[in-house]
Amino acid sequence: MSDGFLHRYFLNNSYKRLHKWVHYFDIYERHLARFRGTSPVMIEIGVMGGGSLDMWKEYFGPGSRIIGVDINPECKANEAEGVEVFVGSQDDPSVIDKIFSKYPRVDIVLDDGSHFMQHMIASFELMYNRVHPNGVYIVEDTHTCYWQEYGGGLKSEGSFMEFAKQKLDEINAVHTRNALPVSEFTRSTDCVAFYDSIVAFERRRQGVRQAPITQGM
Repeated sequence: MSDGFLHRYFLNNSYKRLHKWVHYFDIYERHLARFRGTSPVMIEIGVMGGGSLDMWKEYFGPGSRIIGVDINPECKANEAEGVEVFVGSQDDPSVIDKIFSKYPRVDIVLDDGSHFMQHMIASFELMYNRVHPNGVYIVEDTHTCYWQEYGGGLKSEGSFMEFAKQKLDEINAVHTRNALPVSEFTRSTDCVAFYDSIVAFERRRQGVRQAPITQGM
């Protein structure tokens, strides 16, 4: 059960800039509470004022590593013990390769970056299969998927929301009678959770499906 740490931290924040929708905190805790005290490695795309980097470091506790990614070199000023910032675009393979070369085990990715469709999709494709098999990949501010200025629009081809909807079929590929091939995403994903402005992908290797029948006499 959530202890409300993140919401309290946000409300009491009087240091670096921290901008979040209030309803995000329950979603974060639902998917991330299991990592507290386990020294996870987290990538947060989008640094801006740096407030959330500090929040995550406090939330996950000693030994955790928080990695920020931002195109603004000034964001390097937010580095601290256990917090490192890589400068570059979230869709640049060389930047992503550099991060995973230094941190081969990444437990959590939170995309709070540009919110442009092509960047959200590119980051997912570059990182999802490299996240720890029991990790989580969260994309937030997905309301931009419905905004044309971000490359979105309702049911618009190329929006991240339409991309994510296709993943619902892909996670069930084994049941499509060969209409859709079983992919690495199918094999490695436990669930896809849709919320107001957030999509969360929980990684976990799928086992052999069993459907036993039990019956009384």
